[in-house]
Amino acid sequence: MTLSLTQIFGTRAIIEAIEAGKEIDKVFLQRGLANPLTSELNTLIKKNNINTSYVPVEKLNRLTSKNHQGAVATISPIVYNDMETVIEKIISTTDTPLFLILDHLSDVRNFGAIIRTAECAGVDCIIIPKKGGAPLNGVAVKTSAGAAFNIPIAKTDHIKDAIYHLQGSGVKVVAATEKTEDTLYDLSLKEAVAIVMGREDSGVSPGVLKIVDHKAKLPLLGSIASLNVSVACGAFLYEVVRQRS
Repeated sequence: MTLSLTQIFGTRAIIEAIEAGKEIDKVFLQRGLANPLTSELNTLIKKNNINTSYVPVEKLNRLTSKNHQGAVATISPIVYNDMETVIEKIISTTDTPLFLILDHLSDVRNFGAIIRTAECAGVDCIIIPKKGGAPLNGVAVKTSAGAAFNIPIAKTDHIKDAIYHLQGSGVKVVAATEKTEDTLYDLSLKEAVAIVMGREDSGVSPGVLKIVDHKAKLPLLGSIASLNVSVACGAFLYEVVRQRS
């Protein structure tokens, strides 16, 4: 499978794409650029909470050889779900839903591998932050073996918002972290549950750890201190599958 994000360039073209409701993954704007059209684009970006980086013109020139006018954007290969809507739909139609929350994962290949495993393990929805996480780009979709098209993925402004919403809907939230004495195998995962996986280098953020219902770790019997996040995620998800089988 070959797939890449659709790239658009030029300020007016990006404005029209946003106004047309296209799923903009990220906008790269030339640092220090100031004109009425750029101001219009900036207003739209803020209104729609679009992930944006202000970069030197050299970065834009590397992204495209076209006349970019100081603006390059990428369109996501999937359409994201509204988080609250998809959560309510799943809870109302599924006896024991399984959610997966990714707390600012940084590596696109890990992201893709996790999506693939999640789809195989019967995860009902993946929730990611709107900003600061690995993008769902062509590499991630390819690594997912197409699973990204088969599982709902929703974005949230803040991971805490997603957790509070799930908890208010009767879903138990479990964070994968080594900062606990409890192992995954000490927990009951037969009811509605959401698993939280953290960033590769720092794990689940401290603020998130404070509000989850349970923290759990995998027993490590070797000399290496941690597992790859996609491998750890697979172990967590398939423990849910095992307990529910």
